[in-house]
Amino acid sequence: MKRDIDYPLIHKIIDRNERGLYELFQKYHSPVYNFVYKQLKDRAVADELTQDIFVSIIESLRDFRFQCSLKTFIFTIARNKIIDHFRKKKIKRILFSALPHFVVEGLNAVMMDDDLEKKQLQEDIENTFHKLPRDYQLILRLKYIENRSVRYIATRLLRTFKSTESLLFRARNAFKQIYKTIA
Repeated sequence: MKRDIDYPLIHKIIDRNERGLYELFQKYHSPVYNFVYKQLKDRAVADELTQDIFVSIIESLRDFRFQCSLKTFIFTIARNKIIDHFRKKKIKRILFSALPHFVVEGLNAVMMDDDLEKKQLQEDIENTFHKLPRDYQLILRLKYIENRSVRYIATRLLRTFKSTESLLFRARNAFKQIYKTIA
């Protein structure tokens, strides 16, 4: 295999040379950021993900075996981080559209890699659900677990349709806020 032009740069970084880190950042930051941004179309998320990618690159370089170029190595990490981002986004979308039991059943569609991930997600959802006020738990259970219409819920709770919609909106937002602190 031909020698990677970044071979000296890789060794600088492995040897904890700060100049090597700076060179790596200077050389690859813009191309990585642009690659991420093209996929996500969100500058703030692209910036945050690019930072995560560089942390992963630095952590992974000691295991680099020169079986591909440094550029390929970096963009493979970037691609995997983007995939992880979309997977998490999809999981959150499922979380906020259906609660505990349906989510766990729906995890197969999300293609989670192992049972530990599924179990952790289920625990996070249940912990979030139990931290909600009782009226929020009730309305979310009726809407998403029992699949009841807003009209049915309004009648059952002796509320107007509009106030029931508003309560459901607040309950979903509270669920999201609590979930962010747990997960």
